[in-house]
Amino acid sequence: MSLFRRRATVEQLNALSEGTAMRPLGIVFTEVGDDFVRGTMPVDERTRQPYGLLHGGASVLLAETLGSTAGGMCVDEGQGVVGIEINANHLAGVREGTVTGTARPLHVGRSTQVWEIRIEDDHGRLACVSRLTLAVVARR
Repeated sequence: MSLFRRRATVEQLNALSEGTAMRPLGIVFTEVGDDFVRGTMPVDERTRQPYGLLHGGASVLLAETLGSTAGGMCVDEGQGVVGIEINANHLAGVREGTVTGTARPLHVGRSTQVWEIRIEDDHGRLACVSRLTLAVVARR
């Protein structure tokens, strides 16, 4: 049974990325499961910091993108979600390739949600773990 009240395809999610911060950073949604959303981001000149490592801010942008998207799929029509807190622990440096993030719920309530986003490198090594808290709000 799916956690999501509103389903979206990978193609629909990627189309929503047009004209947003996700497009220039190369973030692509790759999978929507029953209780997770997954996406990738390249580690290249767009996402590296001056010392050649994946920029922590880019990892956080990937994490919030995946968690907020998943959270938005858990609410009723007429509702949306907004991020109210995010943290990230950067556990391993990544210099090249692609990172893959997976957002899974820790709590999905009527007024708040908490998502864990795990970001791994091409070898499955955990590079970053993030926790995102969302508020459920009425859409304007």
